Amino acid sequence: MKSLVIKCGGSTIEKLPSTFYTELVELKTIHDIQPIIVHGGGPSISSLLSAMKVETTFVNGLRKTTEPVLEVVEMVLSGSMNKHLVRQVMKAGGIALGISGVDGKFLIAKPISNAEELGLVGEIVEVNRQILAPFMKQGIIPIISPVAVDNQGQHYNINADLAAAAIAEAFGSPLCMVTDVDGVLVGDSIAANLSDTEVAILIEESHITGGMIPKVNAAVSCLMKGVSKVGIINGSTPDALTQFTLSECEVGTTFYLEEVMEKSV
Repeated sequence: MKSLVIKCGGSTIEKLPSTFYTELVELKTIHDIQPIIVHGGGPSISSLLSAMKVETTFVNGLRKTTEPVLEVVEMVLSGSMNKHLVRQVMKAGGIALGISGVDGKFLIAKPISNAEELGLVGEIVEVNRQILAPFMKQGIIPIISPVAVDNQGQHYNINADLAAAAIAEAFGSPLCMVTDVDGVLVGDSIAANLSDTEVAILIEESHITGGMIPKVNAAVSCLMKGVSKVGIINGSTPDALTQFTLSECEVGTTFYLEEVMEKSV
């Protein structure tokens, strides 16, 4: 069975229409494609941190994570946000299971290279595919909170885009990043396609900034590790998820490797 990793951004989840979840469930029930959902929760985390008077800052789109911040991150990601998505999938007729990367050591991490700047932010070194296998065989749609663990039991905050990329790489699945924008904005228009070279230039020239940086970097990383298709779509656009998955129609922004494209011409 083919699988598809779907990353839902934290700022997007509350805006997703019921039709999005219907499309998602139909990928499984009609088209025999196994969705694996990975989600963020940034705005909800920021709101709760503010309410609890816990300071938080960002470095290149990644949240600096102290112990108090991590506690709130887990409360939101592995609690309220994860179960919200479980409910939505089940209301659309699917069967969903919500877990975090800590459960069963599904996502094993190590400290990120600039941990002195970012604190308890990790990068994934292993995805234990076998944890999900028995659930997916039963027709269950996994919903993953991007909190990971190391072999000493330390938990890490993982950027959801990078977590989704690692899972897509492990499963050999296309990756669809669902956002509340129509794709990557370059100048005054949405770029239908972006190469790895163009991504690097746009970041260097500050055309791509903030939270979009981890998304495009994750997209390029996936392609370099063999993932067949990576794109960013607007989850509120009717049929966007279906079009991305099943058709050759251009929707949102699709990424490609320039060298591979040149060889195919």
